[in-house]
Amino acid sequence: MTAAVPAVPAVQVFGGPTALIEYAGLRLLTDPTFDAPGEYPLPRGGALVKTHPGSADPATLGPIDAVLLSHDEHPDNLDRSGRTFLADVPLTLTTVGGAERLGGTAKGLAPWQSVELTGPAGDQVTITAVPAQHGPDGCEPVTGEVIGFVLTAPGLPVVYVSGDNASLDVVSGIAERFAPVDTAVLFAGAARTGLFDNDLLTLDSTRAAEATRILGARRVVPVHFDSWAHFTEGRDALLTAFAAAGLSDVLELA
Repeated sequence: MTAAVPAVPAVQVFGGPTALIEYAGLRLLTDPTFDAPGEYPLPRGGALVKTHPGSADPATLGPIDAVLLSHDEHPDNLDRSGRTFLADVPLTLTTVGGAERLGGTAKGLAPWQSVELTGPAGDQVTITAVPAQHGPDGCEPVTGEVIGFVLTAPGLPVVYVSGDNASLDVVSGIAERFAPVDTAVLFAGAARTGLFDNDLLTLDSTRAAEATRILGARRVVPVHFDSWAHFTEGRDALLTAFAAAGLSDVLELA
């Protein structure tokens, strides 16, 4: 008898880093950003410019079981409306420092720390925080603490959410523990703001394709590549890079 193939988790992308992942009956939202286009200041000075609105309306999203928040310090990952939204969510998983700043239902996770949630059918879902590096080596004092997430459950696909990560070495460390990954939600966009001699703050399209190979990912859903001026690569660059790597068949773009 052939074993049943686990259902592919539904991933709905809303623009920027915001996506809804349905996993074992749980509804998990990544980095909520709902604000209108405009200029948004950064905590350490300067600003980021949002160029297009997202497609999500927080009033019509329906119940969310948990928010997977990679970090709270940048407005392209958590904006004003997103902060308001968190007040009605039963659980926000984020960095240790982020949980201290946010309070409320936020729970901080250090890399490799896990929590368990129970799906509506009784599935035990493990959410593991994994490392993310928001720029070149040594960037943390400037760009701050960031995490990604891995979702696992008995008999269900493995889902990786990268958060803002620019390091393939970080991806390799995650692959050592969790590869092959069934679905990788990769924050791409080749974000650059002038920091670190304008070095990458997130994966560019070529690195996203290489991350896919490292993870053995069977499906890749890119996010964080549109709607903000500091994203320097978009949809076309992703299509080109994945085609060049022979990975077009795993790329899922809305």
